[in-house]
Amino acid sequence: MKRLMLLTAIFCFLLPGAVSAQSVPEDFLGLPVPQGEEVKRTEDRLEVKSPMTHDEVLSFYKQKLEGMEDIKIRNWSDQSYIEDDSNRPWHSVTIDKEFKDGTKIVIMKDNWTWIIGTLLLRYVGVFVVLLLLLVGMTVSGKIISSRVEKADAKK
Repeated sequence: MKRLMLLTAIFCFLLPGAVSAQSVPEDFLGLPVPQGEEVKRTEDRLEVKSPMTHDEVLSFYKQKLEGMEDIKIRNWSDQSYIEDDSNRPWHSVTIDKEFKDGTKIVIMKDNWTWIIGTLLLRYVGVFVVLLLLLVGMTVSGKIISSRVEKADAKK
């Protein structure tokens, strides 16, 4: 009888952990997650395989994010991309359109790599534009100077 009680106690402690390991959390980084099976989870990323269709998942997120500012939804041929341009803990939600037996959903945490990369790209972009303007103005200056010299030589 003691063995049976001991096995029952061990079973009661281990079973909830095994069952909850497969379930999807209700939210990740403050963003609701639709029902489905958790594929991969790290501190910065959650991948979920949902039995819902792409359109159902997209409408789920449109409904949950309705009224929030700085949310952009992009619809591409192979996936939909929901991006937060504000200061929320999550950065993006990617919803694949074609995935085996359901829809793949990837939620990414906002990170400094993306922020610094965007700022660096803008910084470099400004100098590329200034360099193009300098080259254009130099070329047009040389063309105008040569025309003026030719006109002065004719007089």
